[in-house]
Amino acid sequence: MRLASLSSGSSGNSIYVGSDATHILVDTGCSKKRIEEGLNKLDLSLSDIDAIFVTHEHSDHIAGLHTILKKYDIPVYATKGTISGIKSSDKKGEMVSSSFIEVKADEKVPVKDLVINPMTIMHDALDPVAYRISCGKKRVAIATDLGCFNDYTVDCLQNMDALLLEANHDVRMLQTGPYPYYLKKRILGEKGHLSNEKSGELLCRILHNDLKGILLGHLSKENNLPELAYETVRVEIELGDNPFHGNDFNIMVAKRNELSDIITI
Repeated sequence: MRLASLSSGSSGNSIYVGSDATHILVDTGCSKKRIEEGLNKLDLSLSDIDAIFVTHEHSDHIAGLHTILKKYDIPVYATKGTISGIKSSDKKGEMVSSSFIEVKADEKVPVKDLVINPMTIMHDALDPVAYRISCGKKRVAIATDLGCFNDYTVDCLQNMDALLLEANHDVRMLQTGPYPYYLKKRILGEKGHLSNEKSGELLCRILHNDLKGILLGHLSKENNLPELAYETVRVEIELGDNPFHGNDFNIMVAKRNELSDIITI
């Protein structure tokens, strides 16, 4: 089983998860060309993709979907609200014949030898979800666009072998940065995005000895730095109420416009 980010950040997100037999994308928020380039580096192409799972309808998660579906007949899985949002964005009617399949939080969806399990998240979208994906006993999760987390979130992310977790912004950079007040308030709100510190706090509650890799993703270009996200999360683990140290785990930062390091389980 492999997990890799093809593009990650406020300008576009797309993640690959696959086994030897099955290949899926979570979100297609960057260009078709960029997704193809990332897949090619994994010795794959869009013609190999068995399904696309969409977390929510914001443009940085669906921007490339229209173009992909023009050429490829790939089923798209999303919640009812997200499907509605995607169709509303389809001004030219390019996806009328596309195959949309509704999913619901905590109801498992089999795709060949993978099982995809959506989970509810707090974000300012119509019906957003994160995804847990398993192949046999191997389990990974993609959890971004979390305004906050609670016990349900923690329970859902227990015992993962690898995960991509949001570390969107540094609070001080955001507060003193150029964004208008309303946007700062949105990002910092309970339906906004997870800060570096909060990402570290969440990790402290789900760490375990068999966690193979952590990808920090969805970093803001204006309000974060890869080095700052990495170090803040590492320090949160070091100082948190848990038996681990910051260097006990393979923590990586997903790249903005290219393939990340690949986590193989």
